[in-house]
Amino acid sequence: MRLALFMPSFGDGGVERMLVNLAGGLVERGVQVDFLTRSRKVPYLDRLDARVRLIETGKSGRLSVQPAMCRYLREARPDFVLCGKDRAAQAALLARRLSGVPFELVMRPGTTVSERVARRGFIKRWRAFRLIRSTYGSAAAVVGNSEGVVRDVQMIAELPDARMHLIRNPVVTPDLAAQAAEPVEHPWFALGEPPVIVGVGGLRTQKGFDTLLRAFAQVRAQRACRLLILGEGRLREELQDLARELDVAEDFALPGFDQNPYRFVARAGLFVLASRWEGSPNALTEALGLGAPVVATDCPSGPREILAGGTVAPLVPVDDVAALAAAMNQVLDNPGDAQKRRAAVAEYTVETCAARYHALFEKILWERR
Repeated sequence: MRLALFMPSFGDGGVERMLVNLAGGLVERGVQVDFLTRSRKVPYLDRLDARVRLIETGKSGRLSVQPAMCRYLREARPDFVLCGKDRAAQAALLARRLSGVPFELVMRPGTTVSERVARRGFIKRWRAFRLIRSTYGSAAAVVGNSEGVVRDVQMIAELPDARMHLIRNPVVTPDLAAQAAEPVEHPWFALGEPPVIVGVGGLRTQKGFDTLLRAFAQVRAQRACRLLILGEGRLREELQDLARELDVAEDFALPGFDQNPYRFVARAGLFVLASRWEGSPNALTEALGLGAPVVATDCPSGPREILAGGTVAPLVPVDDVAALAAAMNQVLDNPGDAQKRRAAVAEYTVETCAARYHALFEKILWERR
């Protein structure tokens, strides 16, 4: 069995990390895995299993990537091409027509699509949904990472139950604990310093870091603590301005993107997910896997499933500053059971997820025969 993981446009987000993890899990099971992306000089690829063949396409646009993609398809003739982003799938489908190589497309949507496009105008939403129906309708299987994502995509793409599958994100890796044990030189984590509240993610509207910052200001008014957000994005200046406006700038830090956020999360007094929407939030799952105390918004989709309706850790309404601040204070006072948090994400191991993808691929091949 040969699988191509096709991610021509590669960033520093959760989809990219999950595909790198999945590649390693599948090659361990004997699948021949090729990883196609524009350049090897991007985050996370240094963690790619040495048995995975890394292929640079040199281009990432739907049309510009075609020569490299068609050449690869004719040479390797993969059974499957798995895409984590819609634009990659559109490029792959075009390459299938141009090359004549009949691979099976598998889609892996990583977020709640309806929430992602909800703020667009009517015409743009209609175009987005129309494109999703066309792209996902051409897939042999669609794999959502949470029940909410599966329901959302199925509703938009109008797909039958048989084409929809739920497989969790391969988040809890064998080396997660080792990465978390690496040293942290930031002075806030020195012995005797106030607890550090940590957030992880791109500095964009989806992640709700403005709400987290406002809630932090309320918590900071009652106790000594600090807020550190690991990530980069276009809202950096806005968040810094808001911190000054709230008079908490001295206790707020934006160190930027870090390839190993786990060493910070493992030492945090509290990890907070303040997102407005997600698919299945990897940062929250990783924090739980490390046993860190957490608070999360009850956003679509994922946190409610991961936190078992709030029995594992507090869930608060999206954009409710007072509720978030109250939950943060509660967990700082009483962090709860770390072992219970670790047990909540037992289904999110690389081994479990790779086994389920492998079984799905075998089923599709058997049905094709």
